[in-house]
Amino acid sequence: MYAIVEIAGQQFKVQKDQKIFVHRLASDAGSKIEFDRVLLVDNDGKITIGAPAINGAKITAEVIDHVKGDKVIVFKKKRRKGYKKRNGHRQQFTAITITDIKA
Repeated sequence: MYAIVEIAGQQFKVQKDQKIFVHRLASDAGSKIEFDRVLLVDNDGKITIGAPAINGAKITAEVIDHVKGDKVIVFKKKRRKGYKKRNGHRQQFTAITITDIKA
């Protein structure tokens, strides 16, 4: 059984007991979260598609931790002008585990 759910503006294909990283959520570590914007549910070959979301379907997840992603280096340069700018960025993520899928 899997579902496609929209979390923080992005769509994820999730299954029970799966660990995923989503953009930073405003929840404490160890708390439970419910997502009700479920777009598709596949229950052993029986597919239910929402228009745009399925009424009554919920995904329950548990927040594991708040982490940072890999560092991305941004380098700007203008040739023959002596201008160089080096910058780094680490995106904030939330690690969650899917605990239940209710269609």
